[in-house]
Amino acid sequence: MKRQIPLLIVMILGFLFVAHTFIPHTISQDFFDWFIKWSKVIGSFAIVLGVGSLLMVHSNKIKRKAPNWGYSWIVILGLVITSLSGFIWGIEEGTPFMWIFKSVNVPAGATMFSLLAFYIASAAYKAFRARSIEATVLLIAAIIVMLGRVSIGNAISPWIPEITQWILNVPNLAAKRAIQLGVGLGMTATSLKIILGIERTYLGGGK
Repeated sequence: MKRQIPLLIVMILGFLFVAHTFIPHTISQDFFDWFIKWSKVIGSFAIVLGVGSLLMVHSNKIKRKAPNWGYSWIVILGLVITSLSGFIWGIEEGTPFMWIFKSVNVPAGATMFSLLAFYIASAAYKAFRARSIEATVLLIAAIIVMLGRVSIGNAISPWIPEITQWILNVPNLAAKRAIQLGVGLGMTATSLKIILGIERTYLGGGK
């Protein structure tokens, strides 16, 4: 029963939402609105579980003196200070919560994204090395597109922006649509496997 009840809930709700999508009716719309309200309530409990899990994981790391356990103190202190500042002084402009968000969270996020630029540059260097015919085509197309997106491309030749637009509209768009179709088919197959109970790894403990 520990696994059968969750499987039954997933199966029933899955078929109900499929019916809601393909059979528009007042009853199905009312059920969907009712479920959305319940999901918001359940979401608030999920936040409590998430915070509890975070505190448990990092407190265990501190107790065991695991590698880099000092960072766990930063995580716990950041969570407590940010939460208390939001509960006590609110989250409006000029409050300590917003100061923490703008002075700590935003610069930390910008730092992470700036580090990603180096990884992207490294990946582009590896991808654009002309070791094969496909890599050579990719390299030529990338150079044309990069030149066509800046003013110097038009200064070199008026054909470069037109070729760039053709590359973006024809082969690039076709590849994007093919990827989207593949992703859609994969999502449909995975959803059917979950609804029918074939895929059960989300319950934990393997099959």
